[in-house]
Amino acid sequence: MFPSFLPVRAEQLTEGTSITLAQNIQRQSIATPLSLQPIDTAFVQQGQGGPPIVLLHGFDSSVFEFRRLLPLLAESQETWAIDLLGFGFTDRAVDLSFDPESIKTHLYYIWKTCIGQPMVLVGASMGGAAAIDFALTYPDAVAQLVLLDSAGFAKGPAIAKFLFPPLGYLATEFLRKPNVRQQVSRKAYYDSGFVTPDAELCAALHLELPRWSQALIAFTKSGGYGFLSDRIAQVSVPTLILWGRQDGILGIQDADRFHQTIAQSQLIWIDQCGHVPHLEKPQETADHLLTFIRSA
Repeated sequence: MFPSFLPVRAEQLTEGTSITLAQNIQRQSIATPLSLQPIDTAFVQQGQGGPPIVLLHGFDSSVFEFRRLLPLLAESQETWAIDLLGFGFTDRAVDLSFDPESIKTHLYYIWKTCIGQPMVLVGASMGGAAAIDFALTYPDAVAQLVLLDSAGFAKGPAIAKFLFPPLGYLATEFLRKPNVRQQVSRKAYYDSGFVTPDAELCAALHLELPRWSQALIAFTKSGGYGFLSDRIAQVSVPTLILWGRQDGILGIQDADRFHQTIAQSQLIWIDQCGHVPHLEKPQETADHLLTFIRSA
């Protein structure tokens, strides 16, 4: 029923959007200069018509983050959700580095191999920082940029100072605890009713893949996207900033800061919504996103 690389616990999914996304996750071997061996890269692709929309998830997440948004977008356009290097269900080979530069290179070769035309690049939380970094390096590959409660101005994950042996392992094991992840999920939503057993399973399935802990430690110790804030003003593509009015993870100050810093940007607030509008208000998020694309 599900791809073989998904953990057996995927059989416990109950919500229709979660089950459908799980059934449609694929892996493709992507050749890159990062490794002698191609990287088995996880993604979901649905829909037809351009420009293609590419969705990038947040920190310690996966394509399951877009289980509600992706099918709404795919009704009218080609839509991809991709697991970034070091995250989700993309392979974490021993010889790979897990840092922003490697993530960007891997994403470029996915784009070059599978997409090959200017895309609408959509990034949620940390995925927004990854999208900005990619757009600055490969502007010809990005037609429009969409930031969903995006990271980018912070100087790096606070947890980084704890990630040295043996505390690196202990810190990730702490993050693995179901009660800890549930607390984070509750803080991410305005309506805590969204924190269902199905949602918790979607947020935790990727933890069961090999080298999850090692990759998370390596990425965090790299400093993440702490280098990015001084470069955000260089973004030159049309940019839509969508922000949950009640974001309890990043707060709301950076929404206006992105809007003021990026010249060709517009800011839209989503009311009664936390850090994950693509999960909490997927239809409204899709409507704003598609309107922005069509206005170009």
